[in-house]
Amino acid sequence: MRVVIAGGHGQIALRLTKLLSDDGHEVVGLVRNPDHLPDVADLGGQAAVLDLEEADTDAVAAILEGADVAIFAAGAGPGSGNDRKDTVDRGAAALFAEAAGQAGVRRHIQVGSMGADRVDELPPEESFTIYLRAKKAAEDDLRARDLDWTILRPGHLTNDRGTGLVKLADKTGRGEVTRDDVALVLAGLCTTTAAIGRTLELVAGDVPVADALENL
Repeated sequence: MRVVIAGGHGQIALRLTKLLSDDGHEVVGLVRNPDHLPDVADLGGQAAVLDLEEADTDAVAAILEGADVAIFAAGAGPGSGNDRKDTVDRGAAALFAEAAGQAGVRRHIQVGSMGADRVDELPPEESFTIYLRAKKAAEDDLRARDLDWTILRPGHLTNDRGTGLVKLADKTGRGEVTRDDVALVLAGLCTTTAAIGRTLELVAGDVPVADALENL
């Protein structure tokens, strides 16, 4: 299986690269900074230098050509300005999905954010609201496309060691989840057909990841 990950140097993406490559899969991580190439390679992946804020659809589709799965795990980050929340969390996500369709990559997984469905209840000008609004727009864009999509909304992310025990459902309620366990779920979603066309929430729980995926 060939998997292309947008946001390839992110904390979740690097964990996911190692999981997939250790399983014998070919992983390509899109990175903006050439200095990040060795970090991806050290975990068994390949890195392609591409800025999704500047690239066009053809350039992204060329990298996606021949892939089995496209995973959007990029984000502007908490320290970014409001403009970049739109150009990355919405714009880059839409570009990546468009390129996936152009390249014939049907399986598409997008990392969203818990609370995106409640954005209208939040103060409109706060930075976090603007971030969630961009995430929701990216989700709405993906749902309208003819792709085998899944949106995964993790809870509050932590760097604690993963437990492999989660709660994965259409609605979970708020909670925390480790980046290790998010990566583990993303790896499993690549081949979980029951997740296609669904928006799933993910928090820590008491169900092994393999069982949580099987029970969808």
